[in-house]
Amino acid sequence: MSPESTREHRAGLSIDARFFRFIEDELLPGINLDSSDFWQGVAGIVKELTPINRDLLAHRDELQQQIDAWHAGRGPSWDHGEYLAFLKSIGYLEDAPAPFQISTQNVDPEIATIAGPQLVVPVNNARFALNACNARWGSLYDALYGTDVIDEKDGKERSGSYNPGRGAAVISYAAGFLDRSCPLHAASHADVAAYAIVDGKPARFVATLRDGREVSLRRPEQFVAYRSGATQQAYLLQNHGLHVELQIDPTHPVGRTAGANLADVVLEAAVTTIQDCEDSVAAVDAADKVLVYRNWLGLMQGDLETRFEKNGKRCKRTLNADRAYTGADGGEYVLPGRSLMLVRNVGHLMTNSAVQDADGKNVFEGMLDAIVTTACAIAKRKSTGSLPNSRTGSVYIVKPKMHGVGEAIFTSRMFGMVEDVLDLPQNTIKVGVMDEERRTTVNLAACIHAVRERIVFINTGFLDRTGDEIHTSMQAGPVLRKEAIKEQPWIAAYEDWNVDIGIRCGLPGKAQIGKGMWPKPDEMKQMMDSKQAHPEAGANCAWVPSPTAATLHAMHYHAVDVQARQAELAKRPLASLDAILTPPLGDPSGLSASEVQSELDNNVQGILGYVVRWIDQGIGCSKVPDINHVGLMEDRATLRISSQHIANWLLHGVTTREQVAATFERMAKVVDDQNAADPNYQPMCPHVTSSIAYRAACDLVFKGINQPNGYTEPLLHEYRLRLKST
Repeated sequence: MSPESTREHRAGLSIDARFFRFIEDELLPGINLDSSDFWQGVAGIVKELTPINRDLLAHRDELQQQIDAWHAGRGPSWDHGEYLAFLKSIGYLEDAPAPFQISTQNVDPEIATIAGPQLVVPVNNARFALNACNARWGSLYDALYGTDVIDEKDGKERSGSYNPGRGAAVISYAAGFLDRSCPLHAASHADVAAYAIVDGKPARFVATLRDGREVSLRRPEQFVAYRSGATQQAYLLQNHGLHVELQIDPTHPVGRTAGANLADVVLEAAVTTIQDCEDSVAAVDAADKVLVYRNWLGLMQGDLETRFEKNGKRCKRTLNADRAYTGADGGEYVLPGRSLMLVRNVGHLMTNSAVQDADGKNVFEGMLDAIVTTACAIAKRKSTGSLPNSRTGSVYIVKPKMHGVGEAIFTSRMFGMVEDVLDLPQNTIKVGVMDEERRTTVNLAACIHAVRERIVFINTGFLDRTGDEIHTSMQAGPVLRKEAIKEQPWIAAYEDWNVDIGIRCGLPGKAQIGKGMWPKPDEMKQMMDSKQAHPEAGANCAWVPSPTAATLHAMHYHAVDVQARQAELAKRPLASLDAILTPPLGDPSGLSASEVQSELDNNVQGILGYVVRWIDQGIGCSKVPDINHVGLMEDRATLRISSQHIANWLLHGVTTREQVAATFERMAKVVDDQNAADPNYQPMCPHVTSSIAYRAACDLVFKGINQPNGYTEPLLHEYRLRLKST
C-alpha cells in the first residue's frame, strides 16, 4: 500500500499516515501531551466547529447572491443611499459597537510598542524562513551597496569586486542617515575621526571630529550600550525604539578607509516576521502540510537549519543568537537576535485530506492550522517552562480572509477550544485580523470588538481587498482598468478607515496597525521614495519583500515617530464609509480597442506567469516578470485581482471569450520565453491545452464569476492535486 493511501484511525478521525507520524514522532514529544488526548481534542474541535464553519461559508454565498440580484435587477442606475439601506437590510452592514478599548494582555514589545518593518515569508521554504527571522538585524552598508538606492553614475558602478567609489557613496549616505536619526551636537557624522565612550555612571558616548573637537550626541540618552574587543568596538544607539549599531573595525576592508574606522552601520530592521502558511505557500495535501508544520516547529524549537550552495560555496543557515552588550549603566544589555514571529494560518474556506472527519470528509484546513501551529509554538515549554518565541507567553496567529463579525467570533471560539486542548490559559493565542475583505472593512470596529481580548494586529491588504471589491460588485457594472482602480476614492478611504478604527479601538500601545507589501523587490529606490508614507499614515508596521528591503525600510521608522503620529491622527474625522462603499465602476465606451487589449495582455500574462509556477512547481509566491519584464512579487491576491477583473469585463461585454482565449494563447509564448532559463520550467507551448497549468489559468477567468468570493484557491488546489497524481 502506498503512503498516499495509508491512513491511521484515532478518535473517529482518519489521518494520513505522513501527517500522523509527524504529530506522533516530532510534535507530541515536545509538548508533553498524550496522543489519545491530542486526537480526542482534535476530534472534539472538528465535530463541534465544522457545522458552524459550513454555515458561515453558506452565509457568504447567500449575501453575495442577494447583492448580485440587487445589482442585476437595477441595471446601470445607482442610488448610494438605497444601496446602503439594502446592505443594512440583509445584515451585510452591521451596527458599530459602542466605543470601547481592546484589552489584550501579555503582548511582546515588538508588537505593542516598537514600530518597524515586517517581513512575510513562506514557511515551507526553510532558507527563506530563516533569512526572514534573522533579518531582525541588517547591514545598512550592504543594503545600500547592493541596490539602486545608490545610483551607478560617476564611478559608482556595481562590479564583481568592491568598488571604493561606490563604497564612499554608501558611507556618505549612511552618515546622512545618522545625522537625521542620531545627530551630534553641531557636527556631522561624516566629519568624525573617532568614536569612543567616556567612563561614568552612565557612560557617555563621544565623537572626536577631524579638527580635534570632541562632541556628544544631541540627545545623550540615545546611547544605550557598547561592546569591546581587541580591535573591534560596537556602539549601540536608539531612536524611536529601534537600535542602530556602529561597528568600528580598523582591520576591516571598509573600516580601514572609512572615517572613524566605521566598518558598518547595522540597523534593527524586521522587528516582526509573519511565517506564512497561506498565500505565499502552495500546500494542497498532507505531505505539503507536514513540510509547513515541520519548518514552523523547527523555528519554535530553535533547531531549524538548511544547507545550500551560494556563489560556489556550501552554506549553512541557522537561527541567530541574541546580541549581548554592556549597558551604558554598566549592566548587561541583551537584545533579541531574531524577529518576533507570527504565523499566518489559512482562512475558513479550504479543506485538506491530512485529516478526515467521521463522515469521511476532509477537515477544514483552518482548524488544523490553529491546532498544529499553536502546538508547535509551545514545543519547548516542557523543557524550559516558557515559550520559545514570545517572552510574554503568547502565541501570535494572523487570521486572513475573514468576512465580517460572525467569522471573527468563530475564530476566537476556535482558538479558545485549542487552548483547552493544549492546556493553555485563555487568550494565550493572540489574533491578527487582516482587513482584506469588504465585509470586514465596513464592520471593522465590530470585528475588533469580537476579538478584543486577543487582538494584536490589523492591516490593510490592497490586493485581496481589490479582488473582493470586484467580486462583490460583479453585477453592478464594468470596473475600471486596474491602475485606475487604485486612484478611486474608496481605496484612500479604506486605508484611512483602517487606521482610524484601530486608533479609536485602542490598538496603539497594545497592537500593530499595518500596511501592505512593497511589490517590486528590485526597485529599492522607488520604495525609499514612497514607503515612508506608511508610517506617516499611522502604521507601526508595513510589509517588505526581503531582508534587504527591511533594512532600508527601517530608516523610515527613524524618520517618523509613529506613536506621535498616531496621536495626531486620533484627532482627525473618521474616514468616509460612503467612499468605501462606492464601487470602482467605469464607462467602458471610453476605452479604445488597444486599451482593452493592453489591459488583457497585462492581466493574462500575470495570471499565466504565476499559475504555471504554482501548479507545476508548487511555488506559492515568487518574483514574476510582468508584461514589461519588471519583477513583481506575485501571490494569490494578485491572481485574484487579475482573474476577477477579466471575468468582470467578460460579463459586461467589454471583451469577448474569443478575445480572452486568443490572449491566453499569445501570452503563453511570452511566459515560456520569460522562463526559458529555468531548468525546472515546463513550457506550455506549442500544445497549450495539454498543460495542466494553462487549463487552470483559463478556468480562473472563465469560471471566475462562480468562484466563492472570487478566491483562486479552489481551482489552484484542484489542478495542483491533479498534476501531483499524474
